[in-house]
Amino acid sequence: MRMLKRASALLLRRGITTYQSRLCRNDSLFRVHSSVSEALAENKPVIALESTIITHGMPYPHNLSTAKEVEDIVRSEGATPATVGVIDGVVHVGLSSEELDHLARCKSSMKVSRRDLPYVVSKGLSGGTTVSATMIAAHRAGIPVFVTGGIGGVHRDGENSLDISADLTELGRTPIAVVSAGVKSILDIGRTLEYLETQGVCVATYGASKNFPAFFSPQSGFTSPFHVFNPEEAAKLIASTLSLGLQSGILLAVPIPEEHAAAGQLIEEAVQAAVTEASVKGITGRDVTPFILQKVNELTEGKSLQANIALIHNNAKVGSQIACALSRQMSERKCRGNTNRHGKHSDSDIVVIGGINVDFIAKGKAETLIFGQTNPGSVCQSFGGVGRNIADSLSRLGRSPLFISATGADSHSEAVLHYCKHMNTSGVARLEEQSTATYCAVITARGELSLGLGDMDIHQQITAHYVSQFEKQLSSATLVCLDGNIPVSTIDYVCSIAKKHNINVWYEPTDSDKACKPFLSDAWKSLSYSSPNLAELRTMNKTLGLPIPEVLPSSVEEVLSVAVALSRPLLEHLHCLVVTLGESGVLVCGEHEAGSVNLQPRKQKKKRKLCAVHYPALTVTADETMNVSGAGDSLAGALMAGILQQRDTDSCVRMGLLAARLSLASPHPIAPTLTFDSVDPNKVKTQEWPNPSFMWID
Repeated sequence: MRMLKRASALLLRRGITTYQSRLCRNDSLFRVHSSVSEALAENKPVIALESTIITHGMPYPHNLSTAKEVEDIVRSEGATPATVGVIDGVVHVGLSSEELDHLARCKSSMKVSRRDLPYVVSKGLSGGTTVSATMIAAHRAGIPVFVTGGIGGVHRDGENSLDISADLTELGRTPIAVVSAGVKSILDIGRTLEYLETQGVCVATYGASKNFPAFFSPQSGFTSPFHVFNPEEAAKLIASTLSLGLQSGILLAVPIPEEHAAAGQLIEEAVQAAVTEASVKGITGRDVTPFILQKVNELTEGKSLQANIALIHNNAKVGSQIACALSRQMSERKCRGNTNRHGKHSDSDIVVIGGINVDFIAKGKAETLIFGQTNPGSVCQSFGGVGRNIADSLSRLGRSPLFISATGADSHSEAVLHYCKHMNTSGVARLEEQSTATYCAVITARGELSLGLGDMDIHQQITAHYVSQFEKQLSSATLVCLDGNIPVSTIDYVCSIAKKHNINVWYEPTDSDKACKPFLSDAWKSLSYSSPNLAELRTMNKTLGLPIPEVLPSSVEEVLSVAVALSRPLLEHLHCLVVTLGESGVLVCGEHEAGSVNLQPRKQKKKRKLCAVHYPALTVTADETMNVSGAGDSLAGALMAGILQQRDTDSCVRMGLLAARLSLASPHPIAPTLTFDSVDPNKVKTQEWPNPSFMWID
């Protein structure tokens, strides 16, 4: 049985699909404006803005002018505005001037909350996003601060009607700081604050007082549990929430400016009259707020609209100042550098960003396992994760990569970090109320994978915001390795840094679903290396809209032909592709030099002719196979080590094949016996190497 046939079992493991990994296939339904993505990539302040105020909050043209004025205020304070809206079934984070105008004029726009998002998207409709839907979009885009007028709450008589805004539950489960003028006085403010407490939402009034504002009035008769005096204090509050990994938001209540609060009493009287009329007319649910706002505007002869616009302007100003303070604080943290667990400065020339798992390997005693009953076998625990495995491999081969990842603050985390004490894990965040990623593989006596299960949700916490703390290390690295478990926005951020500083990036796709992530944008053009299998390579081409085979071939000749054809378009930008082909071996594709593929980083922009070299697999018997979860990662790590040592291509690939064989014969994904001597082809004299085959790529 050949080594890479065993490694092909690993590819089955890569087929695990979680909700988060499927998101990349639906990104045609979620678009981030270029100005927003660029600001996020450079760790500049961004403010999310809702759009129901455009579609349902004000009449035209006041809605459009207010939206543009708010965006201008955000820009004047040094932040980038990101108005969120749904247009023709696509969620937009950041709208162009034409798109703002479209929403402002559209008379069929829906009011889109969390509940409505799937329907509106599936039907290709347009709508303004409420607080809850805007929070969802902002969080997915990586924006930590969101400005709105006022949030929804518990409606009057809510204890009987159970009419409670989705804004409150969203604040309890989405880590976004919402800057608002408190809660509208048409609601039950006391019960709203109680409900927010139940949801674990941190509520703080902005300013010297704890008085909780009631939209048009700076006082509601209730107080917030906390208050923050200035943007710096507010930013520290947000930063602490993000650092703790709490999955709940923050409500920062900003009182309306005093010069506009004078009309508060008049507006309050109009509000009460409008509430009474709404009750008499039987208006309920989501129709209540638009009706009351319109009625109040009529009764106050426009004074409420003026006050509404004034408080929104003020919120935009305050929120932008907070976002700028948060950005400055994060930049200061980066400038101080990163300190590892022993207090030493991390100055590694390699950075690996990816997953860290606790693996459970269950091996049956029979060649065939029977599902639905207990099978005799053995179970062992090991520590894996694609990023961790690659960093471990590099560490054992004499390098000292900075490893960036996330774990829970649990017993699994303690165990895996203790096991990784030989590695630089100073970039691993330990998050409260999160579970360390776990993976369970069930394999037969022959070493074939029968079933794999994974709980990998924590990998979504390896955000661009967190990784940006290590920008100094990223911008000075010789090589950065990304695994496909991390969010798309993080990949985009790292690729933007790589492009700016001419850094080599290696992308390890991890499975065919996640292979698409860099290719959803131009981020892939900043990659230097990638190590996909044939299915992952097909996904990359499919994501770019290139022709692909419907069925992958099985014969060696056809496999090589398809692999070369699928590699060709990617090599327009990538320097080298290492395609793992299961039992057919490894195909290395790239620029020709001295009769082989040049694996060393480019020293000049001028491209040479393209070629490919096929290396047959090594032999590993069934009895030797103990673990199939780290062979591919060992191969990649050893290849990287060889490249960094400026070894020739044959030596690099053979180092990878030897490292993978050690992994298969070990109970651990990365063999503890892995050393430079154990994979040095010049020192492993007993190994007979199959002859590689060379081919040109047209």
